Amino acid sequence: MLRAGLQSALQLLFPPQCISCGDPTVSDFGLCGVCWRQTPFITGLVCDRCGTPLPGEEEGRAEYCDDCLTVARPWERGRSALLYRDNARKLVLALKHGDRLDLARPAGGWLHRAARPLLRDGMLIVPVPLHWTRLVRRRFNQSALLSKALAREAGLDHCPDLLLRTRRTQSQDGRDRDGRFANVAGAIRVHPRRRDRMVSRHLLLVDDVMTSGATLAGAAEACIAAGAASVSVVTLARVAKDA
Repeated sequence: MLRAGLQSALQLLFPPQCISCGDPTVSDFGLCGVCWRQTPFITGLVCDRCGTPLPGEEEGRAEYCDDCLTVARPWERGRSALLYRDNARKLVLALKHGDRLDLARPAGGWLHRAARPLLRDGMLIVPVPLHWTRLVRRRFNQSALLSKALAREAGLDHCPDLLLRTRRTQSQDGRDRDGRFANVAGAIRVHPRRRDRMVSRHLLLVDDVMTSGATLAGAAEACIAAGAASVSVVTLARVAKDA
C-alpha cells in the first residue's frame, strides 16, 4: 500500500510523457495518440521470412515477399515490429545515435508482440554484434539493448556476446544488395567461449533495422555453422520497398 502511494505521488510530480514528443500520456514509456498514429506498426499479413507487410488476408499458411522468394535466407522465419519510416525511423535513430537508451524498454514490448509466432521454449535470444571499435565509440550496442529487453519480456535466455564481429565493416548506406552482402561476408563468427550455450538450440537473432538482410544472413550463417538447431530473426524496423 505504501509503495502504491509512493508511485501515485511520483506520477503527480512527474506525470508520464510520450517517449517521442514529450506530451502527456496515460502510462510510462508509451506514445501519445498523435505519435501512435504516426508510428507505422506492422500488422496483418506479413512475409513469414522477413516480416514485411503483404497484401491480402491471413489464411493460415506461410506467405513470402518477392525478396524472400528470390534471395536465399539462411534463417527459418522472421518478423519486424515497425516499418522504417515516419515516427518509427525517428525512434530508431534516437536509440541508435541519440543516446535514447530509455527507448529500449518500450521497444522490447513491441518486439515481443511481433516475435510471438517465432518463440519456442528454451530459445536463446542473441543480438547482432558491433565491431569493438564501433562499440567503444558508441558506448553501447543498440541491438544488445533490444535483445535484452525482448528476452526479459519473453522470459527467455539472453547471450549478448555470443557473436563477434571480427572485421570492421564499412557502412551499408548507399550500397546495393550485392554490395551489402559482400561488405559483411565472413565478418561475423561465434565466440569460441560461448559456443556451448548455443549448440543444438533454437536461436532468435535481434537487430534494429533490416534492409537487405545481409547482416542478419552473415550472423545466421555463423550460428548454423557452429551448431545451432535453427535460427529465426526479429528486427525493430523493416525497410520495405513500397512503404
